[in-house]
Amino acid sequence: MDLKSGYPFPLVKNGLPYEYPRLENDLHTEVAVLGGGISGALTAFHLAEAGVDCVVLDARTIGLGSTCASTSLLQYEIDIPLHRLSALIGEARATAAYRLCAASIYGLRDVAEKIGLHDFTLRHSVYYAKTKKDTAPLRREYAARKNAGFDVSFLGPEALKKQYGFDAPGAIVSGLAAETDAYLMTHALHRHLLKKGGRVYDRTKAARVEHTKAGVSIRTENGYRVQAKKVVYATGYEVTEMLEKNIVKLHTTYVTVSEPLSAKQPLWKDGALIWNTGSPYLYMRTAPGRRIIVGGRDDADNHPARREKRTPSKTKKLVADFNRLFPDTAFVPEFSWAGTFGSTKDGLPYIGTYAKYPHGYFSLGFGGNGITFSQIGAEMIRDLYLGKPDRHLPLFSFDR
Repeated sequence: MDLKSGYPFPLVKNGLPYEYPRLENDLHTEVAVLGGGISGALTAFHLAEAGVDCVVLDARTIGLGSTCASTSLLQYEIDIPLHRLSALIGEARATAAYRLCAASIYGLRDVAEKIGLHDFTLRHSVYYAKTKKDTAPLRREYAARKNAGFDVSFLGPEALKKQYGFDAPGAIVSGLAAETDAYLMTHALHRHLLKKGGRVYDRTKAARVEHTKAGVSIRTENGYRVQAKKVVYATGYEVTEMLEKNIVKLHTTYVTVSEPLSAKQPLWKDGALIWNTGSPYLYMRTAPGRRIIVGGRDDADNHPARREKRTPSKTKKLVADFNRLFPDTAFVPEFSWAGTFGSTKDGLPYIGTYAKYPHGYFSLGFGGNGITFSQIGAEMIRDLYLGKPDRHLPLFSFDR
């Protein structure tokens, strides 16, 4: 599956920081992780830290799927607001999902420290009403989060303008968010895995996976065999072709990154993550080198040629969106790209087992919280393998 178009800034900035071999022999392992992007890398990390022997296999060069196209905004807020998710699945379950996402941000911070990744920064986030009619639902969302114990405050239009420098009818400011570089983190995770004795192979496509009562046998495209006790499917959108039911709708999201701003040009307070109530929503963050990343303008068509053709016009619209908020900041786009984006009916990922595939685990972090979902999935799969499943696992099951 072609997951991106254009020139993702993380790939341009970092290039190919490390190289990994193609598998050229048969091998045995406890757990084989299919997919070497951020989901697979985090899963292998947590398994290896628990003493589990892991092998990572990726059909592409490591990180060149959707990982390098990620804007790496880390938020506990799920694509469906808490008050709406509560109405959909119940308040207790919705609150648990939000709290797991919040905990995952701190978990990712700890992972970054463990692997020596410096490109990780805790932030605030500002969730603003796109229009006046969005203000009442935004206040309901604020009340729901406050009631659930989250660190939030509500700003009216005057306070928002004074503190963050843009006009909107109101906003929720959250005390917990973060930003990173998912592509760089993925490589750092794999390098850490290799130091612990794990193995990472790219350009190694799993042509056939056989699930038996005894375990899993993977035959690569080049004819080599990997025998494992368990297999983890962390290949994201591509794995949906294996499933009997449609669990995700694929969209395209568009991103542009500015040239470096001069020291005279203003940036907003604390480099907070900013996003709005629109559908699709606009989102933005600062980046190293005084750059600004702006994304959104999603559409339902995920055809590679058509999305690539639309990228220039989407870039212009994203720049206009930014200029409406910050007319005094000169945003000159330098890099633009489009990437695959998936949404589920409840905004939650799919994590755990699937009856048709014994000895198989799935970590499918669909939605705008892909990285935080990947952290949650990695910890849950580790615990499943160790025989102590998380009590919240049913939240993300295929049977929900």
